[in-house]
Amino acid sequence: MQPDFWHQRWADNQIGFHQSSPTPLLLKHWASLGVAADAKVFVPLAGKSRDMAWLAAQGHRVLGVELSQLAVEQFFAEHGLQPETRDSKYGRHHEAGGIELIVGDAFGLDADLLRDCAAVFDRAALIALPPDLRRRYVRALYAALPAGCRGLLVTLEYPQAERDGPPFSVSEDEVQALSAGDWEIDLRDRRPIPADHPGFVAGVSRLDTAVYALRRR
Repeated sequence: MQPDFWHQRWADNQIGFHQSSPTPLLLKHWASLGVAADAKVFVPLAGKSRDMAWLAAQGHRVLGVELSQLAVEQFFAEHGLQPETRDSKYGRHHEAGGIELIVGDAFGLDADLLRDCAAVFDRAALIALPPDLRRRYVRALYAALPAGCRGLLVTLEYPQAERDGPPFSVSEDEVQALSAGDWEIDLRDRRPIPADHPGFVAGVSRLDTAVYALRRR
């Protein structure tokens, strides 16, 4: 899956993964993590997610990375923010309202950039990637987060043979395997998504969403 795929999705406004309100599982489970109000929260493959605005409203500093310049521009415009911009080896940084979004390749980030991220929220990143890239993604990004980092991971589960992703089905067994013992993984919630829900994935007979609490050892 090449960057051009995602650039075209944004250009064509084919962004069914985007939600018009913050993720309910985020609202339900975030407080239980005990993340300090002023902590920095990393949001990978951020798009223009409203979850970032919600996290910032809790007092957190938000750091996101996103391939699409269009998505980043839309995020700030939709929230009435005029970001300051600068360039670094990671890409073009846009910052306003306690939120910093980098237009760049998530696989190009490193521990120097992420060392002060006390938390992570991953709703649409892991499930956006096919199996080989999921393994590379965890090795590259999750391994760069500091010890003690905590967060939430939201996944989808459905019979993968019924359709091609994205989004992809990611089972609890795969989540545990991908952690390779570096993360404590705790399943907090699993619930079915009704077929008439806007977030239902077309072409599947069953769809569940799950949320895991994470803590870096």
